[in-house]
Amino acid sequence: MGQKIRKCKNCGRYTLREICPVCGGKPFSPNPARFSPKDPYGRYRRMAKKG
Repeated sequence: MGQKIRKCKNCGRYTLREICPVCGGKPFSPNPARFSPKDPYGRYRRMAKKG
């Protein structure tokens, strides 16, 4: 155990493998980063989000 679900960048399908079995694309972790109140880059991320 310890595998995490991944989402393919190309086709959008979910898989547990390192390479998408459908299109051969590279999957990534769809989970957001953990929240931390001591986030040193949070200010910049919020500024970028505002535009």
